Amino acid sequence: MVLQNNSFGGRNPSQIGNLFRLRNLDLSNNSFGGSIPSNLSRCSNLESLNLVDNRLVGGIYSNLGSLPRLKFLRLSKNNLVGPIPPSIGNLLLLQHLSLAENAFQGEIPEELSRLERLIYFQLSSNKLTGKIPLGIFNISGINYFYVGWNQLRGSFPSDIGTTLPSLYYLGALNNTFTGIIPSSLTNTTGLRGLDLANNNFHGPIPKTLGRLKGLYVIALGLNQLQDDLSFISSLANCSNLEILSVDANSIQGSLPTSISNLSTSIKQISMSNNLIHGTIPSAFGNLFNLSYLSLKNNSLTDSLLNSIGALYNLRVLSLSRNMFTGEIPPSIGNMTSLNRLFLQDNNFQGYILQSLGNCTQLIELELSNNNLSGSIPVEIVGLYSLSILFSLVHNNLSGSLPYQVGSLRSLEELDLSYNRLTGLIPASISGCLRLARLRLEANSFHGQVPQALSPLRHLEVLDLSNNNFSGPIPSFLIEFSLLKYLNMSFNELEGQVPESGVFLNESVVSVSGNRELCGGVSTLKLPLCKLPSSNKFSTIKAIITYVVAISLLCLALLFLSIFCYCKKKQTRTTAWMSSSFKNQFMRISYDELLRATNRFSETNFIGKGRYGTVYMGILEGIAIVAVKVLNLTQRGAARSFVSECRTLGTIRHRNLVKILSVCSSVDIHGNDFKALIYEFMANRSLEEWLHPGTIVQDDEHGKSRNLRLVQRLNIAIDIAIAIEYLHKGCSPAIVHGDLKPSNVLLDDDMVARVGDFGLAKIISTVSSKTTGVQDQGSSTSTIVRGSIGYVAPEYGMGHQVSTLGDAYSYGILLLEMFTGKRPTEEASGHCLNLHSFVQTALPNRVMDIVDSRLWSEAGDRQQGMRIKDCIISIFEVGVACSIESPLDRMDMTEAIRKLYSIKASYEIKERTGM
Repeated sequence: MVLQNNSFGGRNPSQIGNLFRLRNLDLSNNSFGGSIPSNLSRCSNLESLNLVDNRLVGGIYSNLGSLPRLKFLRLSKNNLVGPIPPSIGNLLLLQHLSLAENAFQGEIPEELSRLERLIYFQLSSNKLTGKIPLGIFNISGINYFYVGWNQLRGSFPSDIGTTLPSLYYLGALNNTFTGIIPSSLTNTTGLRGLDLANNNFHGPIPKTLGRLKGLYVIALGLNQLQDDLSFISSLANCSNLEILSVDANSIQGSLPTSISNLSTSIKQISMSNNLIHGTIPSAFGNLFNLSYLSLKNNSLTDSLLNSIGALYNLRVLSLSRNMFTGEIPPSIGNMTSLNRLFLQDNNFQGYILQSLGNCTQLIELELSNNNLSGSIPVEIVGLYSLSILFSLVHNNLSGSLPYQVGSLRSLEELDLSYNRLTGLIPASISGCLRLARLRLEANSFHGQVPQALSPLRHLEVLDLSNNNFSGPIPSFLIEFSLLKYLNMSFNELEGQVPESGVFLNESVVSVSGNRELCGGVSTLKLPLCKLPSSNKFSTIKAIITYVVAISLLCLALLFLSIFCYCKKKQTRTTAWMSSSFKNQFMRISYDELLRATNRFSETNFIGKGRYGTVYMGILEGIAIVAVKVLNLTQRGAARSFVSECRTLGTIRHRNLVKILSVCSSVDIHGNDFKALIYEFMANRSLEEWLHPGTIVQDDEHGKSRNLRLVQRLNIAIDIAIAIEYLHKGCSPAIVHGDLKPSNVLLDDDMVARVGDFGLAKIISTVSSKTTGVQDQGSSTSTIVRGSIGYVAPEYGMGHQVSTLGDAYSYGILLLEMFTGKRPTEEASGHCLNLHSFVQTALPNRVMDIVDSRLWSEAGDRQQGMRIKDCIISIFEVGVACSIESPLDRMDMTEAIRKLYSIKASYEIKERTGM
């Protein structure tokens, strides 16, 4: 009876014990709870019992050992407790014993030594104690032996390689084993994996390991091994070796040039936390498939050779806490696959390399505690991939913080402290919306603490101490509810310290060393703030005078507004355009556009939208642009023009289409003419990439191009960041109103830009108690605006526009990106919409609905499982964003966090092959 890989729940039926002729019972990968049926012992013909990956509790009944024909006993991944019953030793035909990932306690029964036909022995991830019975090491047929992640002790018999000659995997990591690693292991000629990490083994590493030509994993880290590096030479014969880990031992000596003789298939080398000295030999550059190299916390010296740049597949390079000198070699810029670079705590000198800007996949960059000088290259500050850490602390850097710092929109920690940086904090830092820790202390920054820090509401640590900041403490800091550490001490700040928010907790806030500060809570021990020396009467008189002046000004503005309102609509629109955008956009004439687009010829045609047609143009001084010509005969087109100008005229973000200019004129026939000029997006719209009927063609080879899984995930994150910026980074907030693939454009680097703000609404308040949002100056009409399939269902019931409506549209777009189905297709069967179509397929039928082009990326079953897990997680985000009830929807901030986590998990699994 095989019922694996379903969603069955409840308790295992006791009637199973009545199936006397049952030979195979497979209920794995379900959700069965309760205990193992006690009457299973009556199934005397049972040969295989598989209950892996359920929710079983309790222990193993001793009568399970009375099944005379049982060959396979698989109970891993449950919640089973208690001791392993000695009666298991009665299953004399047993070949496969798997009890991993439970909570079994006590010692391994001596009786298991009677299982002479055992081949597979898996007891990992439990709470087992004591020693492994010696008799188990005499079961010569065992080829898989894994007891890792327990509390076992003792040592391995010296003749283990003789008594277990069939071993292909030996795993005992994370226990407390002692003794030496038996040299007899070289007799197990079929051994593929040796993982003894995190124990107390001592002595040398067997020099004869090189005889095991099939070894692909040697993991001996976190022990007490004492040896030099001569054992590396013996590994030259291990042609399949992929992982070599000997970190955190007492390995000494210099790295031999023979390391270049290791298999070119080797992917991970970890020798950190040892006593290795000398230099890194140039021979390292021959290991071109290496993806992980850690030599941190050793005593390596001299310069880092340029040959290290040959390791162009490296994803992690950790050389921190050594004694390297000289300059960082420019060839590191060749490692374009790098995710993490750790060079801190050395004595590197010279400038920070601009070539590091080529490492566009970096998520973590640590160069602190060196002797680097010069300015911070804009190429590195512009690495928008940095999402975890960017640290240059304790160097000798000078100059200002580049404006491009705003590109670090995904970064969580920026530490530039203890340098010689000067100037103002650029306003672009407001784009770093995910910053949780910002440390700028011990520099020479000056000016007021900028208002640009106001949007950074995720900050938990903010240290601006020991600079030259002046002016008052900004009031917006009281709204930073996540702050756990705020240090503004030793500046030139002045005025009253706020008395609410984070400033109520003196253990969190430090403002000492600012001589002109006053007030605040008493525990800060600052002087009281004093009124000006003039008397109370003069103060009141000044206030009254100020109020009267303001009132008169407001009255004058009111009369002016009434006068303007009485103008004709066309006059009002033209006047609004000229006054609002004169200084924001370069105005382009109709004749210039006519020449730029070759008289709006078909050869320049790009596409057609709701309110206009888009052409490619070449404008002198701007180069290639996209020109959107409004069809003013279409109802709503003029309003769309004004809305898009108003919206894009007030915001700037890397993931929003940038408007370069406008044209409001008359054409050659004397008719009104309006056009918008944007940056040209070479890779066109997301719509054209998603759907085979309109897929973009490769200009050079004429072959169809496709978005791979990680590309789609990056684009999805870009879109979410753009929408989050509109909702939370703009004041007042902006609702896009028409989010769909055709309104997402892709630049040269496949970075997504959200465009078409013709239906955007600028809103002033967001209600948490209703499904709507008060729309400042908008109509109360219940006409549904947006695109069918993407528009939020509450709009059809008369609710006003809201950020929650954008969340719904984003959820549908996300589901479309990974199913390849438009929300208006009929392929969803009985489902009413794309949300329901995906929700009903989660999680077991997810690969039936995924875009087949993504599924084709799976080169093997393991990679297929990684893709499936990733797609399931993405679909869960899309479904959560597109829930029918607005208040239950996931917002963009949470969606971004989830998607970043999904991406990181997928890339780690891809890198490690998990």
